[in-house]
Amino acid sequence: MGAVRRTIWGRILRWLIALALLPVCIGTTWALVDLLSLVGRSSQFWVPVLVGATCWWVIFLSLPKPMWLYVVGHELTHALWALLCGGKVKKFRATARGGHVVVTKTNLLITLSPYFFPLYAVLWTLFFLLGNALFGWRPWLPWFHFGLGLAYAFHVTLTAHILRTRQPDLESEGWVFSAVVIWLGNALTLLIALPLLTRVMPLMKALGWAVNRIGRVLSAF
Repeated sequence: MGAVRRTIWGRILRWLIALALLPVCIGTTWALVDLLSLVGRSSQFWVPVLVGATCWWVIFLSLPKPMWLYVVGHELTHALWALLCGGKVKKFRATARGGHVVVTKTNLLITLSPYFFPLYAVLWTLFFLLGNALFGWRPWLPWFHFGLGLAYAFHVTLTAHILRTRQPDLESEGWVFSAVVIWLGNALTLLIALPLLTRVMPLMKALGWAVNRIGRVLSAF
C-alpha cells in the first residue's frame, strides 16, 4: 500500500490517540502476562510449539530468507482486511523485493494489519480445523501445534526483519502511533488465540482480565 500524506493536525491527533492507548496497551499486556503464566503449565501445547518455533529460527539464521513468501502474505493481509472492512482489491503485486496492493478503502487496521495479524498461522489453523472436521485429525494435534509455532515464528522474525528498512505503511500512520497499535494488536491476538488453543480458560474470562487490568491502570493514572 502507498503512503498517505498526513496534515500537521492529523499527526498531532495520532500522537494524542497513541498516548490515550498507552493504558490500554499496558493493561492488555499485563493480562497477557498473567495468561501466559497460566498457559505455561500446558506442556502438551508448548513443547511442540516451541520446537516448531526453534526449527524456524534455525532456518531463519541458516538459509536465505523467503522474502517472496513473506511479501505475498503481507500484501494478502492488506487485501483481506480491506475486504473485511468493506473495500475491494483492484491491484495486487508481490515480489521478493517488495509488493503493492491497491484497495478502494483504507484505514489504520488495513494499513497496519500485516504487522500484527499472522496470516499463515491463521491459515494453518483453518486448514487443520477443516481437516479435523472432515477426517478426524485430532491424533495429529501435536503436529498442528508444531506447525503453528513455526508459522508464528515466521511472522515474528520476518516482520522484525523488514522493520529494519523503510516502511511506507508506518510512515503514513506515524511511527509512534503505529508502534502502539502494532503492540496492542499483537497482544490482543495472543490474548484471544491462547484461550482458544489451550482451553485453559474461557475466552471471555481472558478478555475480562484485560478489561480489569486496563481499569486498574487507568485508576493508577
